[in-house]
Parts: sequence; C-alpha cells; structure tokens
Amino acid sequence: MRNILVVDDDRNTRLLMQAVLEAQHYTVFLAGDGEEALQVMDREHIDLVVLDVMMPRMDGYEFARTLRSNQNDLPILMVSARQLPADRKQGFLSGTDDYMTKPVDEEEMLLRIQALLRRAKIANERKITVGQVELDYDAMSVKRGEEVHLLPQKEFLLLYKLLSYPEKIFTRIELMDEIWGASSDTGWETVTVHVGRLRKRFESWSEFEIVSVRGLGYKAVKKA
Repeated sequence: MRNILVVDDDRNTRLLMQAVLEAQHYTVFLAGDGEEALQVMDREHIDLVVLDVMMPRMDGYEFARTLRSNQNDLPILMVSARQLPADRKQGFLSGTDDYMTKPVDEEEMLLRIQALLRRAKIANERKITVGQVELDYDAMSVKRGEEVHLLPQKEFLLLYKLLSYPEKIFTRIELMDEIWGASSDTGWETVTVHVGRLRKRFESWSEFEIVSVRGLGYKAVKKA
C-alpha cells in the first residue's frame, strides 16, 4: 500500500483527491499547507506528494525547495491553477517532478502518479524488471534466467535509460547529453552505433525491443 500526501489549502479539493486516490487503494494523508505537510511527514512514511502552489504560511514552491535542500527525493506532483509557462518553470526549478494545471483530469492524475511511483521505485532499487529480464544498475548486468550479459557502461546506461521510460521517445541529442555528457566531443552518430550493438546482442529476446522513430529518435517497447 502506497502512502500519498495531499497538500492543498482548499478543503473540498483535499477531500475530492482523497476520494479519488482511496478508490485506487492508496492510503491518503491530508495537509492544508507546507508547514502542516512537514509535520505529517515527521509522523508518517510518505511515498508521494500531490502539492498545491498557492497556500498560506508555506506555499508549494517553498515546500518543494525545503525537501530538495534536505536531499529528500520524494516524488512531487505539483497541481496548480497557475497555467503560464513561467509558473511551470518555477515549479520545476523549485524541485517538483511533474506539474498539472487545475481543473485536474482525474484519470490523467492517476496515470502520472503511477509513473512517478514507478520511477521512484527504479531509482531506489536501481533495478528494472521486464518479464524474465532484470537490469541491475550496480552490476551493469542484464540477466534472463541463467543467461547474464555484463555490458560496457555506455551500452548499459543507454538500455537502462530507455527501459526506465518505456514508449517515451528520446532524440539522439537527448541521449548523448544524458549518457555521454553535453560537453562530449562524440557525435550523435555514436548513439546509433550503440543502439545497433544492443539490438544485435538481444535480438533473440522477446521481452523488449528498441524501436527507431523516424525523424525523432528511439524508444523502448516492453513486450512482456
């Protein structure tokens, strides 16, 4: 059971979100502002925060900055009536992981929460499981049954990145910056070379596939 903290100064909004989340079998805690939220977190284990922006005493931006300044990587979904790009930018700069504008589409919110919790699990455990396949970040290994592949670092990081966000399209430039570093002198063509090596290495495996998206880049597709 995952514990979600809803932080919003509007009581009706808190209760509505509580009902939506509890219908999906989450355990929900409520707080009316950032200060109250910190008090709840002192007493309870929280897996994710759904956070309003405009609140008395401590607003959402300050709450997010407080967590991040204390090296707390708790996933934060910021929900705000503020819709300008500058507001979203301020939210991400303060440390939120995702941003939605009100009125919130409940189904979309649940999907975003699921995605944030999944990414947090991957980050904490440093492992990805796809069917019978397990990627172990610490060992740089890909295992299926008794078959184990110890990959070169760049190949492993590329596969791990793609499988961490299945169906998400990454451009070659994004993958270069993420894995080789923005200051690298290596051309983006090296991404194509590494993808080719991964495809060759795992061509007989049915659990996943790296797909080329014409004119855009690559994405991982889970088949298990």
